[in-house]
Amino acid sequence: MELIAIRVCIRSAVEKFLPLTILRRKLFATTPPMSIPECSLARYVVAFFPVALLPPCSTSIAQTDPSGAELYESACAACHGSDGRGRTRSELGFETPIPDFADCDFAAREPDSDWTAIIHEGGPVRGFHRMMPAFGEALSDAEIAATLSYVREFCRNPDWPRGELNMPRALFTEKAYPEDEAVIETTVVTEGDDSLSHNFLWEQRFGTRNQMEISIPVTRVDLGDPDGWETGAGDLAIGVKHVLRHSGERGSILSVGGELVLPTGDENRGFGNGTTVFESFVAFGKLLRRDSFVQVQAIAEFPSDSALEDELVLRTAFGRSFTQGGPYGRAWTPMIELLGSREMTGGADTSWDIAPQFQVTLNRRQHVMAAVGVRIPATDRSQRETMLVFYLLWDWFDGGVLEGW
Repeated sequence: MELIAIRVCIRSAVEKFLPLTILRRKLFATTPPMSIPECSLARYVVAFFPVALLPPCSTSIAQTDPSGAELYESACAACHGSDGRGRTRSELGFETPIPDFADCDFAAREPDSDWTAIIHEGGPVRGFHRMMPAFGEALSDAEIAATLSYVREFCRNPDWPRGELNMPRALFTEKAYPEDEAVIETTVVTEGDDSLSHNFLWEQRFGTRNQMEISIPVTRVDLGDPDGWETGAGDLAIGVKHVLRHSGERGSILSVGGELVLPTGDENRGFGNGTTVFESFVAFGKLLRRDSFVQVQAIAEFPSDSALEDELVLRTAFGRSFTQGGPYGRAWTPMIELLGSREMTGGADTSWDIAPQFQVTLNRRQHVMAAVGVRIPATDRSQRETMLVFYLLWDWFDGGVLEGW
């Protein structure tokens, strides 16, 4: 009789904690043997059915949906720890490092889409280790969302802008989001004097809302006979950016910044402007419905040479992202930019360009991307050239350029 009573109690516990036991069964079924922490069976029994939570012997127990905290404790805490900081390698029994969910510098910048992809499909979907198992068949979408909401609470500093606000990079309109990126931009002009220009850009985030950047162009120009092609470095630019306001709930971010362009290029050979230029700008980004967005940047340029006119520049980019082969596949983002510039003098004309383009993620981790587009003059077409522009981008915070493929 005692044995029968014990079986009834265990059966009642299983019925009450059915969602959690299904999740545990999925964990064992999908995780390779070496990916399970080297713990005793008794530890897992306690984790599955805490003694204090065992219900009294009964044939009828009310069903309740587990909360995000309960799901996290059942599915995640064995490796990631109850505090989200990750258990030590000696506790886990394997060498794969565990991320710190309480580290806002890491956790805040990752968008929900990446978290959801890894929880649903496992680490390999984003080029991470197979030690992170897939929970897509063990948890419903609502349970994954509840677990993720709980994980988000480990970062307790709301000053960090959320990763959703890091919208795709347009060819010309600067983002409001502070980044850690390396970009090689290439511009090809085939009208008039042929030229090929590469701009090397390094962006580094510091603090919760700030970014510094440095860029230098290298241009190869066909000067015609008898000089032929010449190559030279252009003017060095150093800039900073600061986020004024951001809201994950509203899907918006507003930043200000400035850039100092130094006359390091050889003006006589056409590789520089020969004067120092100070630029100040305001950048705004807004998430829209159906994975679309709009970004706006307003710039004021002030050259130190009084012979050159101050200039106002307005750039606007609109785009929408699509995924290939399901919700977690390669991302394609077609965009179009409207670009305007006008000298700050009375009666000056405004020049307008349009730039259709698209960006695509190249690897599974989606931290290496490429974009290509065309800048087409909409006004004064006889005086200005059409340009082919493309870039290769590496978000170096998310890993090495050869990782995640």
